Amino acid sequence: MSKTTAAHSPGLPAPIARLPLGTLIAGCLAVCLAQIGLAMPATLNGLFQEHLHPVGSQLTWISDAFLLPVAVLELSFGVLGDLFGRKRLLVGGAGLLCAGEIVAAGSSGVHQLWVGQALAGLGAAALFPTSLAMIAAGTPSGAQRARAIAVWASSLSAGGFLAPLLGGITGTYGSWRSAFVVVAVLAAASALVSLLLATDSRAPEGRSLDIGGQITIGVGLFALLYAVIQGPADGWGSASVVVAFVIAAVFVGLFVAAESRARSPLLRLDLFRNRSFAIASVVAVVGMFSFLGTAYAASIRLGPIQHQSPMRTAFAFLLLSGITPFLTPLTSRLLHRVHARVLLSSGLGLIAAGDFLAATLAVDDMALTSLIVPLGLVGVGFALTVSSITATAVNAVPVHFAGMASASTNLLRDFGFTLGPAVIGAVALSQAASQVTASLATSSLGAEAKGAAHEVLAEGGPLALNSVPPDSAPGAARSFALDALGHGYSIGFVVCGCAALFSALLVVVALRGRTAEEPAPEKEAEAVPVTG
Repeated sequence: MSKTTAAHSPGLPAPIARLPLGTLIAGCLAVCLAQIGLAMPATLNGLFQEHLHPVGSQLTWISDAFLLPVAVLELSFGVLGDLFGRKRLLVGGAGLLCAGEIVAAGSSGVHQLWVGQALAGLGAAALFPTSLAMIAAGTPSGAQRARAIAVWASSLSAGGFLAPLLGGITGTYGSWRSAFVVVAVLAAASALVSLLLATDSRAPEGRSLDIGGQITIGVGLFALLYAVIQGPADGWGSASVVVAFVIAAVFVGLFVAAESRARSPLLRLDLFRNRSFAIASVVAVVGMFSFLGTAYAASIRLGPIQHQSPMRTAFAFLLLSGITPFLTPLTSRLLHRVHARVLLSSGLGLIAAGDFLAATLAVDDMALTSLIVPLGLVGVGFALTVSSITATAVNAVPVHFAGMASASTNLLRDFGFTLGPAVIGAVALSQAASQVTASLATSSLGAEAKGAAHEVLAEGGPLALNSVPPDSAPGAARSFALDALGHGYSIGFVVCGCAALFSALLVVVALRGRTAEEPAPEKEAEAVPVTG
């Protein structure tokens, strides 16, 4: 976690002796809320499949509709807070998240749920950087700032712990709609607390929006996700998917060109001249892709495939993300005693081991005890990784580049998070569709059952066939869909494990003995508020 500095602006009160309690409360509540909004829907994928009947890749878009605005707009919202006042963004972000949750709660179909998730994601994109920047700006000394940021980070971890509990309890004993209503109430409370208690701050000097970079990366990332997610449903050679890949390539190229010319870029490209930082950035993307891909695969396995309750799905997410807040004190102490790359490679190795074990689980094994070791390993590995990945990147560059290095790493890490559900969903559903089609072709089912099953597959894919009533015409083919989905998501776990293992080996081999003594960018970096 890097420090965030804020210059004093004329006309605003001078920095005070200590951080106001109201600002600390408002910032911590905001980041906890944002993390709950991000993580909670994953526990409800089974109910979404059952009640909204998403077809093909529509279930994947529920997760990425929230993640995409966070990945693309988080740093721009940090600049907006510096320019126009952070309190305004904290209140507005919570209000936007509240509106999104209300839209999602009233969804009559999956498309409205996407809109609600996208609105909520916009609000979260404002809350993540703004809450940290407000807290950092109100702490004049380094020691006070470190303690305040530790409280903020604990609140972020608490949100990751509370989200599956909230989704599991409301989904099991209420409905998926009530889960969104509860988050909307929390968002309204957060907006009110920020309005009444938070102390405003801003730092406009030298800050400006990178409009060109924001537009190009937004279009490029959306096109890439569209191509990856829609590939299994529309066909990898279909016109829409091919055009989306071309658009993604063009706009990523335009983004690189825009960033090389921008006065205040979203992503400092000259930092990548430092080999150690470049490698740490690759690990940030690939490693975090591995973790969220694992979480997504686990949610689909327990929900739409096995039709287990949200409360049982919540158990899996507690193993994945609920361990982090309890291990944070230990990992913080370890970071002071061993090099961050040691913790990073160890954490990634544990994630890989957990994924490879998860891939061996039989699809009809519904015992929660079977998940404890594989998902527990991934959870412990994530706790070590998330605590050390930013430190590894920051330590790779000179101290005066720490703020921008941390901000850039967080942007890339969120990009990895966004890719997780998209890629794993594409891989698993492609494999499942191929296997179930082959199984139907060689099965002894009657022509009527085969025809009905093919119709369901064409309309909704293997997940839809797995959810038809057993006594219906296509119901006789449910077992083929179950086996195919089990195979597909097992491959998804293997892909996640290979990504984590690749990242661990890259850290061990390429970062061994590397320091911040490599040539660094010549231009002085500006301090940017970032998430932890």
